[in-house]
Amino acid sequence: MTETDFVMFAGLSGDFNPVHIDGEYAKKTRFKQRIAHGLLTSSLLSQLLGVHLPGKGSIYVEQTIRFKAPVFIGDTITAKGIVQEIDQERRILTLLTECFNQDGTLVLTGTAKMMVPENGGVI
Repeated sequence: MTETDFVMFAGLSGDFNPVHIDGEYAKKTRFKQRIAHGLLTSSLLSQLLGVHLPGKGSIYVEQTIRFKAPVFIGDTITAKGIVQEIDQERRILTLLTECFNQDGTLVLTGTAKMMVPENGGVI
């Protein structure tokens, strides 16, 4: 996560909460520094699921999210998806979704449902 990521996401989302964009304000919080927008972190799942698993042409239809730890500028976040269920008839994959920081700390967990296209994808 970079300064640019924080600023661009604030502009895109309209979320200018000072805990994300104001270093002086953030120093007074329990985190002692700025934290990433939760949805900035969760947006990494969109890249994983839309590009890699199940991939091209798939449609994100549902996501639950639990934020487990803060994400800071300088953190490297890795998104992971594990297939939990396959509904062949409806062409829906249910996946456990997780994001980890560079230390292996779980920062986000949840469940995603992806609709896989008829003409491709994993199913």
